This record gives sequence, C-alpha cells and structure tokens, in this order.
Amino acid sequence: MTQIQTYNDLLAENERLRLLLEEATETIHAIRTGQIDALVVEGKEGHELYTLKTADTTYRVIIETMNEGAVTLGVGGLIVYCNSMFATMVGMPLSQVTGVPFYNFVSADCLTICQHLFADGRIENRKAELSLLDNSGKRVPCLLSVTTLELDEGTSLSVIITDLTVQKETQQLLSQNNDRLEKSNTALEISNNALNMSNDNLQQFAYVASHDLQEPLRKIQSFGDLLKTEYGPKLGTEGIDMINRMGSAATRMSLLIRDLLNYSRLTTQQAPFESVRLDKLLVDVMDDLSIAVSESAAVIESDNLPVVQGDAAQLQQLFLNLLSNALKFRRPEVSPRIRISARQVTASALPAAALASPSEMNQDRFFHEISLADNGIGFDEKYTDRIFQVFQRLHGKTNYPGSGVGLAICRKVVFNHRGGLVAQSKPGEGATFTVYLPV
Repeated sequence: MTQIQTYNDLLAENERLRLLLEEATETIHAIRTGQIDALVVEGKEGHELYTLKTADTTYRVIIETMNEGAVTLGVGGLIVYCNSMFATMVGMPLSQVTGVPFYNFVSADCLTICQHLFADGRIENRKAELSLLDNSGKRVPCLLSVTTLELDEGTSLSVIITDLTVQKETQQLLSQNNDRLEKSNTALEISNNALNMSNDNLQQFAYVASHDLQEPLRKIQSFGDLLKTEYGPKLGTEGIDMINRMGSAATRMSLLIRDLLNYSRLTTQQAPFESVRLDKLLVDVMDDLSIAVSESAAVIESDNLPVVQGDAAQLQQLFLNLLSNALKFRRPEVSPRIRISARQVTASALPAAALASPSEMNQDRFFHEISLADNGIGFDEKYTDRIFQVFQRLHGKTNYPGSGVGLAICRKVVFNHRGGLVAQSKPGEGATFTVYLPV
C-alpha cells in the first residue's frame, strides 16, 4: 500500500514539474519576444516584482542574435536557459532543449573533458574544444567558454558555444594544401637538382667546346698551313686545293663551336639585371661593325633608344647579331640601309608569336618595341620559325657565311629578358626584326 502511494506521489510530482517547466518555457518565450515588461514572483517573503528594463531587453536581443550558442546551466548541468542559436546547433526546438541535461548533447568520448571543464569553470574561466551531438547524432566540433554566474538562485555556469565546423574544414583543407605544397616542393627540389646537374653538364660541355675541341682544330689549321708552305710545290694545284678546303672546314667548325658555346652560355651564365642604355650599347655595336659598315657603304639610322633592365652583354650580342645579318644579307650592288625605330606598346598589341607564353601575359603591361628594318634580300615568311632554330640556314654558306646560330641566340636573349622577337619579310624587299622588351 505504501509503495502504491509513493508511486502516485512520484507521478503527481512529475506532473507538477512538467507544468512548472511548461510555464517557465512560456515565460522565457514571452521575455524573449518582449511580450512582458515585468514579472511577479511569489516567494517566502511574499510577492516580489522583477522589472525588465531597457538594458535587459538590449541584452536579450544581443544574446538572441549572436552567432554563438549561449547556455546557462543549473545544478547537475541542467539547462535552465539557452538561446535560439544553441537550439539550432543541436537541431531541436527551443522548448525541448530547456530542462535537459547539457551532457545529453556531448559525444561519449568527450564527456570526461566536459565534466572537468565544468568543474574547473566553477573556480575560474575556462575553455575547451569538444564535440557535441545534434538531434541526428552528427558530431559538431565546438569551443566551449565557461564562466561562473552568481544568481539569486545560487551559482550557475554560463557557457558560450562556438561552432568550429567551418574552421575545422578550413584547417583540413589547409593541411591538405600544405601536404600538396610539400609534395610540390619536393618535386621542385628534384627538378632543381636535375636542372643544376644539367647546367653542370652544360658548363662542362662549354669547357670542352672552348678548349678540348678548339685545340685539335687549331692544330689542323696549323698543320695545313705548314703543309702548304713546306710541301706546296710537291702537292701540286690539286693538293693545295684540298689543303685549302680542309682549312676552310676547320674554320667553319671552329665558328660553329664558338657560336654553340655562346648559345649555351645564355642558359648557364645569367647575370643580375641592371639599367642598360640602348643608345650607348648601339654605339659600341656600331664600333664593332665599323669595318663591315665601311666596306658595304651602309647607312644606319636610329631613333632615341630607351633604357631597359637587362644583361648588357646579352643585349649587345642581340643587336650585334641583328645588325650583322642586315649587313650580310644585302642585295648585290645595293648599299644596305638600316632603320632602327622605338616606341612603347601594351602587351595586348604584341603579336601572339612574340612571346613564349602569351596566355600568361598581363595585357596591360607595357613593352619597348624596337624594330630593325633593312633593304636586303629578305626571305619567305613561311620559313619564319625555321630561321630562329639552331643551325638552320636559308642560304648556302658559300655566298652568306655563318653558323646558323645567330638568330637562335637573339630569340634566347629576348626570352631571357621576358620579351619577344618576331620577323616580317618578303623576298627581295628586305626584312624587319622587331624586339619586345618589358618596360
């Protein structure tokens, strides 16, 4: 009989608590929505009036509109208050969250962390990261900031919950990007090592080309001259002709090696860029070509040329090769006339063939456009790509000597300077070579 009475008492007590909880929930909702301005509460000393001042209203608005969850915990971690954001985070209606133990929303592996956090939070402010569970069981990484509140009802805990989902996803992406970057750096390091090895090989080749290969050629030329001097009468006309051809072949071979060496140095020996006055550089080039200019009665005119950032030695080689070609490939009985002009243009005005990677070029960038136009023999433009390749020639070496490396060197120089080079021509009407160098 006593057990039945006790059970009924428990049922009655449970019903009374449920009604009080519903009343409290309705009251909290009324406070949130500003439907009431004061509360009358019956206490031990009679009825007490609690007014909700403007400051309280502002505070409630801030709590309700903040991006973090806000929870007040009573004895045993029971939720006595929470804002709408926390209800959204756990995916439950606000009315079903109040009165529920906070631990119900903590993942099992984080319960110990949460218990220690709340225990320590009653002594001093504490923070900790742990995972909460929403209504569907999905884990929500959060940062909990715990502060003690001294209320009339006793000591409570204020908990601010910050959703770290976006931050964790960003950290994961950052970690993945760092891993990819590390792999890329490793691959880049391997490529750099391979490039350094290639450069070392090129430098070794340059040494061989400038010393070991040239020395046998000099001996061939020397012994050929000695044969012609000492044994010329015995060899006869045919023998001397053969020696002369051997000497000419050795000379051409020496020229090829020298030009190939110059071409390889454009990759292995890059000097720091500096301001280069092209007007002064052109004077030096003209001095080097003074004999060829005088013998051909050439007329060379030039605009004022700009100052550019670059490697003076490479740029001098560029203009020396272009002017040498203009003097060499001249029409018979016609004095060469060479016109050098300069102006500034934007990248958008450059021909697509001028740059190594036109798709990567900023179209608003400015370039110096320097054109060298001559009145020489010209060439068919279908061979434009061929003339810039190493050892490619359009004319026989008998009438127009050379190694076929000069224009390849020119294009390499302008590419080293992040610029470009194009050619326009018609047979018998001269040629125009246009250099583009960044402003």
